[in-house]
This record gives sequence, C-alpha cells and structure tokens, in this order.
Amino acid sequence: MTDSQDITASESESPVASTGPIRVVERGDTRYTLLGTAHVSAESAEEVRRLIRSGEFDAVAIELCPSRHHSLVEPDAMAGQDLFQIFRQGKAGMVAASLALGAFQQRVAEQSGIEPGAEMRAALEETRADKLPLLLIDRDVGITLKRIYHNVPWWQRVGLLSGLLGSVLSRQEVSAADIERLKEGDVLESTFSEFAEQSESLYTPLISERDRYMALRLGEENAAERYRNVLVVIGAGHLKGLAEHLERPLPDDPRPERESLEHTPPRARWWKAVPWLITALVLSGFAIGFSRNIDLGWQLVGDWFLINGVLSALGSVIALAHPVTVIATFFAAPLTSLNPTIGAGFVAAGVELWMRKPKVGDFSHLRHDVASPRGWWRNRVSRTLLVFLLATLGSAAGTWIAGFRIAEKLLGA
Repeated sequence: MTDSQDITASESESPVASTGPIRVVERGDTRYTLLGTAHVSAESAEEVRRLIRSGEFDAVAIELCPSRHHSLVEPDAMAGQDLFQIFRQGKAGMVAASLALGAFQQRVAEQSGIEPGAEMRAALEETRADKLPLLLIDRDVGITLKRIYHNVPWWQRVGLLSGLLGSVLSRQEVSAADIERLKEGDVLESTFSEFAEQSESLYTPLISERDRYMALRLGEENAAERYRNVLVVIGAGHLKGLAEHLERPLPDDPRPERESLEHTPPRARWWKAVPWLITALVLSGFAIGFSRNIDLGWQLVGDWFLINGVLSALGSVIALAHPVTVIATFFAAPLTSLNPTIGAGFVAAGVELWMRKPKVGDFSHLRHDVASPRGWWRNRVSRTLLVFLLATLGSAAGTWIAGFRIAEKLLGA
C-alpha cells in the first residue's frame, strides 16, 4: 500500500453494532474492523459468531499462525510426528515449552469451564460454514519464543524458564489475575506478562513486533484490495497497537519487513566451538594426568565417567525412565560428553522410545495429562521429553563438575 492511500480510523464507526471493544480503520477502499476479544470469554466467542453471520464481511483475519491453526483443526496432530526426529532436530525443548503453555491453558479451561481461544474456534467454524476467506496473520509461536530467547539477557532467561516450569508443577488453581490477563492476551502473553511489563527486551518480541507483523500480513493478504470489508479478530491487548500500525502507511511490498520479523539470530560461532574446546581440555587433562602418573590418569578418567554418568543417569531416574534407559544413560553420558555431535539426552530418549513406545492413547490424552504435574510422568510422550531434557541437564552438570574436579586434581598434584 502506498503513502498516498486514504487512511482513516474510528473508535465508533462500524458496519455492525458490537458489544466488544472495536476499532475501524479504512485504507483506500478497504475497511478493517478490528474486534478486540477476550481469550477466556464465552461472550467473545458469541460476538465473533454474530459479526460473521451478519454478512457484512468478505474476509476474516484471526490472530493465529499456521501451526496453531493446525493444532486447533487437528488436535491430535502430534500423533503423526516422529518423536525421534524431534530429538534429532533439536526441537525437544520447543515441544516441551509448547506443552507447558498448553498445560496452563488446560488448567484455565478446567477451572473456568471455558476453553481459551474459543473465539478463534468460533471464527474457524463460521468462516467454514459461510465459505469466507480465512487469513492467518499472527507470527509462528516457535519463532516468537526463539526471538524472546535471543532478545533477553541470559539471567532473564532463567526467570522465564523457571516461570514456565512453575506453571507446570504448580498445583494451585489459576489465579483470578491470570485469568484476567488471558482476557487481554493469549496463553503465551499471559504466561510471560509479568516479565514483559518490566522488560522492554521481552515486550518487543512478545507484543510490539507481533502488532507490526499482523499489520504487514494484512497488507500482504490484501495487496490488491481484493477484500473490501475485513473482520480482524485479535486479543484486546493487540487492538491499540495493530490499529496504530494500520493507520500509518505500510510498505508497497510488506514481505521483506515481514521476513525480517521472522528471522532468528544464529548462535554465535564462538558458542559452537565451546563443546569442542571442553572436549580438548578434558582430553588434555587426561594426557597430562597419565604423563605425570599412571594412577593419577586413571583417577581422572574414573572421576569423569563416574560424575558424568551418575548425574545424567540421575536425570533419567527423576524422569522415571525405564531401568534399561537409566543404565544406557550412565554409560553413554561420559562418552557423548566428549563427542559434541551427539548428546546423552538423545541416547536416553532413543532407548526410552525403544523400551516404551508411546501408544495412540498417549497422544490423544497428552493435552489433558500435561495439565497436572503427575501427568507429565504418566504419559509416555511427555515422559520421553522429560527423559531427554533431564538426562541432558544431568550430563551438562556432570561435564562442568567433573571438569573442575580434573583441574583441581591436576593443580593439586
């Protein structure tokens, strides 16, 4: 869209009356009706249905990305995924984070009696029934999580991870304040909102970037102004930001800027060298130990295998892994820690999948099971994720502890 296009905005003018917060923006010949919804509200879902059924709109845009849209349309889609490939591609942490967010959502649903995102489901059903174009305008949740991770300092990452873990392990009912936050934003926003309010580095990828992204997506989808009256269903927390972006001129080709907001910075090259450096230091420590004294060299090797093996196996034990998995982890961790191309968690998860292959019921009950702490250990899918993560964490701790132990013995010898 060009700078010369006529852009107007109104808080009150609307093609149909609405009981929810609404904002109308006109760009050229297109009218965008932005409906701010509450993600935990039966009223919002009914409002969405009523507006779509009014017949005033020729397209509906919703605050969903393709992956979240797929999970709504195919709730059991994970059953078709290869868990081994998830571990191999390094996506286990992302899948676990998504399940943790889903656990919070499930707890809200059980407590309030309303499934978060009911208004999005209503939009999907009504557009399908009326055969209206459905525009998915939000950024992929995985990209948002990665940009959050890269945008905040490491000490803040610890707080975010602990908050996410706390939402899984907590047995308390979801507070009224949490439910109120859900009325303003989605599960992702409500989980991190406490941190976002105090951190610009978190607020930017979580809120403001997505406001801009959704405006760019609308510009892409309606570049030729083929739609004249578009209903945009978004969380109330995005209403103001998205309207402001739509009120300003958008680039003629929104794609380059949109793609820049999808970019995730690659890990620094020096960070990739760290595992190899650790391996070189440990092997050098062994060599120095043997050069000084054969017994000292074997002590260093024994310490490395024992500390690394025990801590990684302990992670598997905490995850309630199969006994064969625990034994395999114990012997694999000291060796994988010296081979950066494969991790102890990968071996542990592979053995666990071999010994306890998830059944169809594990996938179909996954969303419900992860809503409770005990369910994470009961369900074979989520338990395998725990085996991977905890064995990896144990091996990482063992690597550092054993490494300092080797250095201590060498310096004291």
